[in-house]
Amino acid sequence: MENILAGLCGTSPEDPFPVWVHGNVGHCFNQLTLNVIPHMVLAVVSACFLGTPRSGSRVPCRPGWGCRIATSFVLAGLFLADTIPDTIFKQELGPVYLEVLANGTAALTWLTHGLALLMLFKSVHGSTRGPVALVLLTLLPLPSFIITLVWYYQSRTAWSPTHPAASSRFAILCLQLASLLVYVGKTSSPSITPGSKFRSSQSQGSQVAEDGESWLSRFFYVWMNPLMKRGYQWKLNQPQDVYELPRQLQAARVCDRSHSAQEAVRLFSVLHAAFGLRFYSLGLLKLAGNLLGFSGPLLLNLLVNFMESRQEPLSHGVLYALGLFAGSFLGALLRNQFSYEVNKVTLMVRAAIISAIYRKALRVSSTSLTRFTVGEIVNFMSTDSSRLVNFCHSFHEVWSLPFQFAITLYLLYQQVGVAFLGGLALALLLVPINKVIANRIMMNNKEMLKHKDTRVKLMTEFLCGIRVIKFYAWEKHFSTRINACRAKELQKLRAIKYLDAVCVYLWAALPVVVSIAIFITYVLLGHQLTATKVFTALALVGMLILPLNSFPWVLNGTLEAKVSLDRIQHFLELVDQDLEAYYVLDSPSGTATALEMLCAAFSWVPAEEESTRQPLSTGTLQLYIENLSVRKGMLLGVVGKVGSGKSSLLAAITGELIKQGGRVCVCDLEQGFGLATQEPWIQFTTVRENILFGREYDARLYEEVVEACALSEDLNILPAGDQTEVGENGVTLSGGQKARIALARAVYQEKELYLLDDPLAAVDADVANHLMRKCILGVLKDKTRILCTHRTEFLEKADALLLIDNGRIVKTGTPADILPLMEAFPKLKDMDKKWKDKAPDEQGQEEAVETEAEESTQNNHLIHKEEEKKEGAVSFQVYKAYWLAVGSCLALSILFSLLLMQASRNISDWWLSHWISSISQTAHTSVTVCSASLPSPELLLFSIVGLVSPIQALDTTPVPSNGSLDVNFYLIVYGSIAGANSLFTILRAFLFAYGTIRAATVIHNRLLQRALKATVTFFDTTPTGRILNRFSSDLYCVDDSLPFILNIFLANMYGLLGMLVIITYGLPWIGLVLFPLAALYFSIQRYYRRTSRELKRLYSVTLSPIYTHFSETLSGLSSIRAMRATQRFELENQLRLEQNQRCLFASNTAMQWLDIRLQMIGVAVVTTIAGIAIIQHQKQLGNPGLVGLALSYALSVTNLLSGLISSFTLTETMMVSVERTEEYTTDIPMESQDKLVQVAADWPSQGIVEFQQVVLAYREGLPNALDGVNFTVYPGEKLGIVGRTGSGKSTLFLALFRMLELKSGRILLDGVDSQLVGLEELRSRLAIIPQDPFLFSGSIRENLDPQGKRTDAELHEVLEQCHLWDAVTQMGGLDSELGGRGKSLLSVGQSQLVCLARALLTQAKVLCIDEATASVDQKTDQLLQQTIRQRFADKTVLTIAHRLNTILDSDRVLVMQAGRVAELDSPTHLSQKDGSLFQHLLHSGQQ
Repeated sequence: MENILAGLCGTSPEDPFPVWVHGNVGHCFNQLTLNVIPHMVLAVVSACFLGTPRSGSRVPCRPGWGCRIATSFVLAGLFLADTIPDTIFKQELGPVYLEVLANGTAALTWLTHGLALLMLFKSVHGSTRGPVALVLLTLLPLPSFIITLVWYYQSRTAWSPTHPAASSRFAILCLQLASLLVYVGKTSSPSITPGSKFRSSQSQGSQVAEDGESWLSRFFYVWMNPLMKRGYQWKLNQPQDVYELPRQLQAARVCDRSHSAQEAVRLFSVLHAAFGLRFYSLGLLKLAGNLLGFSGPLLLNLLVNFMESRQEPLSHGVLYALGLFAGSFLGALLRNQFSYEVNKVTLMVRAAIISAIYRKALRVSSTSLTRFTVGEIVNFMSTDSSRLVNFCHSFHEVWSLPFQFAITLYLLYQQVGVAFLGGLALALLLVPINKVIANRIMMNNKEMLKHKDTRVKLMTEFLCGIRVIKFYAWEKHFSTRINACRAKELQKLRAIKYLDAVCVYLWAALPVVVSIAIFITYVLLGHQLTATKVFTALALVGMLILPLNSFPWVLNGTLEAKVSLDRIQHFLELVDQDLEAYYVLDSPSGTATALEMLCAAFSWVPAEEESTRQPLSTGTLQLYIENLSVRKGMLLGVVGKVGSGKSSLLAAITGELIKQGGRVCVCDLEQGFGLATQEPWIQFTTVRENILFGREYDARLYEEVVEACALSEDLNILPAGDQTEVGENGVTLSGGQKARIALARAVYQEKELYLLDDPLAAVDADVANHLMRKCILGVLKDKTRILCTHRTEFLEKADALLLIDNGRIVKTGTPADILPLMEAFPKLKDMDKKWKDKAPDEQGQEEAVETEAEESTQNNHLIHKEEEKKEGAVSFQVYKAYWLAVGSCLALSILFSLLLMQASRNISDWWLSHWISSISQTAHTSVTVCSASLPSPELLLFSIVGLVSPIQALDTTPVPSNGSLDVNFYLIVYGSIAGANSLFTILRAFLFAYGTIRAATVIHNRLLQRALKATVTFFDTTPTGRILNRFSSDLYCVDDSLPFILNIFLANMYGLLGMLVIITYGLPWIGLVLFPLAALYFSIQRYYRRTSRELKRLYSVTLSPIYTHFSETLSGLSSIRAMRATQRFELENQLRLEQNQRCLFASNTAMQWLDIRLQMIGVAVVTTIAGIAIIQHQKQLGNPGLVGLALSYALSVTNLLSGLISSFTLTETMMVSVERTEEYTTDIPMESQDKLVQVAADWPSQGIVEFQQVVLAYREGLPNALDGVNFTVYPGEKLGIVGRTGSGKSTLFLALFRMLELKSGRILLDGVDSQLVGLEELRSRLAIIPQDPFLFSGSIRENLDPQGKRTDAELHEVLEQCHLWDAVTQMGGLDSELGGRGKSLLSVGQSQLVCLARALLTQAKVLCIDEATASVDQKTDQLLQQTIRQRFADKTVLTIAHRLNTILDSDRVLVMQAGRVAELDSPTHLSQKDGSLFQHLLHSGQQ
């Protein structure tokens, strides 16, 4: 090194680099340090800006750019010119090589700089000064110029004619200086408003991430700074505040790339073709990063040797320190860029997969879709796609882990020869043990998830039927069932956690056991153990453990990804709907024909599957249409009993069935159909958006449609008119409103052919008349209409009727021919009635719902706020709640065992360094080259002496006689410390597992107890999904994810503390650097955590719309396709996906932003330690052993720092789950549990019901639903209750059962005030038949009598009376299972009968019936009425009626109006009394 310098500078080798010569700065020093180095720095930074892309828009440019670019090129020319006199007149002006080097570097630099400026000028920076760094760096060469000028002035050679070369160089120098000053002047000249217009326009719209940034900015994510700042100031509130995605990541482009590959090919090959090359090439980055990872330990080893030997020249030490810096710096950059690029690829893959699934769902034929449930398909999008995305991360691990493993093994072999096989055998032995444990964990996990699913299913049933459960007072029964499931689940969870603890323990103990095995083998082979060997071997063993442990997980991830890929592939291979093959494409025979079918046969099941299906299954209805042609503009009615194939006919027309033969011909096929389905499909958006359905808003047409569909009044009632948000599936609307909005949507589309599937079922007589008159025969009078309905009275105006039975057209003709036949047709409920008809009748429901609709919509915004209001850090209260759930003693002992574990680990490392130091004092030779290799499992490799100096030399040196004894003593102490450590580890693992399970138990119990006792209002205003979320995902978090992350966080925290203690103990001076770095770390992490939390929140807020939109699309597929809106929906999905990807990208990049900053802190610590070590070495201070220890810890500092932040952030995120469960255990309104009066066992024995001035509102601030209601019902009286929608009929029952507390007034039962009686007693003594029949999964016996109080004989008798016994025996008796919510086996009518049977069993004196007319045909209705009359002859019966004929034979009729009693008298009186409300209702019902 010295000689090279001397040759270059032309000086003597003794002092090759003089700084000060003859009272001036040395020429060589000036040229090399003040000229070459600054120019090189400028060149490197300029080169970073060469890749800046052009900006698309022309921006107003700032003056001065042209001048700066020109000056740069002039300077490059001048420096080149400067080398000419140099080479001609040699040696006159100093050594030639030096001058050529200096001028060549400078010329290259200014050339690069000029090009960089050119790129910047054409980019976004054109309107500004450009990057500040560049401007400042151009000033760096100035000192060198000035020193040279001074030199010329002093030597007076500048103007002498005897030195022509010197004069020309001086002239050139002056020109250079002048150009440089012009450059600087132009840069700093004041600007005409630095692109202010441009700036503001850019800050308005969100910027595009990353595109147009320089390399420097890309490496250090400088472009993220504005976003991080915004997050820190709480300004990230909606997805629009986040950067746009870079162009290559935008959903539209990605989707085009992946869809351009053919549909039919396998998903894997599509992804491979679209993203493969880019993804595989990232492997090179990974490889380089890995190799640089090995450099740290190698150089560390060399550095410590240098400290030991005291003979090596100082320059070596400096080189090693610089090498440490460069290696760790570059390694950090490469690893960071690798993970950033992989993240970008995974985003592309995710977008491609999600949009592929969505496209497929829109195109697949609905018959083949039935193989999957909606849940499964949404799962493809969430779980399966995320598994594939995770695979992208683990793919590169698959090859890099074995690679690391191989290198480490080779180095071990260099150290201890064949002995390493002993340890390796042991390590490999542990792999199958780990595998066995992992398998057990997987099995238990499956079981646990099964129990969890049953528990969540029960919860769902409980929440869906909450009203009925409260009516029946069955909370206790459900709570025992749920707790039983939870107990089984916790039992499995306990097994998992304890097995996990064993795994953790094995992992921690492995390095010690393996290294001891290696030493024993080594000694048995007859070698002598030396300290060097011990350390190096330990360090390498630590390196081995990581790949060994993570490999099974990587393989697992790969297998999971394979499974998910196959599942998605299976879905993508379903048959698409093929409209070309389905319809005959030429128009129908006559121009006047809108639709014709000839000899067409259809089925719901593909032919190949049909043979395998069991004959009984309901879906296999065949439809056979011999000849059907529909004239344009006619109204065709379709009638037939339940399950005869009316809806199937409409499905056959829209192409949703499988055509098995014949021809179907529709005119104007591209235009689609106006379809109103039987179960109205409502989107989760405003009412207006629902009706417009993507068409332009046309005020006149809109008004007309709303009026025709009888929606005007409803829109006035809703809080925000037609801008009211409709909940998911329209939860905030009543059945009738839903049906009418769906109808209005179809009408607004202005199609030619309308298919209306029973839009009249869910509305009362008045509204049905209005719809018939104004809509079907009004607005639509010129269109072709096919109307299916049960309400035959409206079909008299039809042009023709079809009578369908069992999938065939039995008869066609005019209404006059067909309607009489209908009466004769058997009206029994058919098993085929696929519970689809359950549109509840407008009235009863509407009213309960309408008031709720009001509440819930007023509260809608509130509710959503509630859900998202928890911002900022998790409060201390939440941690306290979790601490208490674990239990204070237990929590403290966990923390203490952690402390012991960490301490014993650090002490064992310190013991090794102590051993080294003592050996280097006893040994006289400086042979212990390796003294520094201080291992600790995470030390990676450090003393890889084998690579540096072959070890054989060591064996030849004379070992001190007490060496072996010493080694034994040290090894024994080391072994015992390690043993203690492993003991503390296992203690901690088990204590932790026990504590977290205890917390999970406590939290669930509290949550369930509160939920069971909450008021009905709470359930009405809170979407079921939100409550379920607490019981499923939030609890899963508390059970499983939170403990996992918390464990890592605590370990990281203790690890960091231990590391700081050791480093400061080894090198006290490091404190000077650690304090500022600690402050920096603290501010960076605060900055990051705030932003990251906001970004994560935005990510999850934008994620649910994707799934909601998807499941909505699936449930409304037939409507979307019939109305030809698939393109629009695909686009909507893309927009939602784009929003979500934006947030995900920002949140991933924020992690990389943090990572690179932490890596730099790590680099700073390592470099500082190395520097301090060299200084101490020069001053003869310091103990090499401790320095080695400190350095080896410092190498792992970055991992610990980033691990600490990420685990803390994750812990916080998981804590939110605890917060949410806490919120429910403290903030829910509860039903009053007190019991003030003890009542007799047979109360109410007479059955007198008395309302006295009852006033009741659904909630504070809402109008009274009952307003001073007064009436008495006498024992055994039958009272019918009627009234318009919203008059307060159902509210009477809610008040009677105390579902809502009264504002004032009293309700007396047999003279006892119902408010004084305990809730459970009150509800169990009254019987009710609710409007929506509620059955839960379980046997029929459980459904009838959950408490199990009745004998089989009683149950049999009751079922006989309800005409259900036959159906039950057919199903397999009392113990046969009903499916979820009883949907599978009983039709709606039969479910209604089951509810009647329950009421009979209670033997209560008071029975309340809320009629559900929509789901029961007349025959069943008569059966019900008859049974009630016979069985409840001596009981008091209150009936809310919709069909007035059912109450004409009751004793008295109560007519409600606007929450008051309007009329109360016998039906005969009221019907004869002129102008009575009852009379009016009767007439409108008979039209």
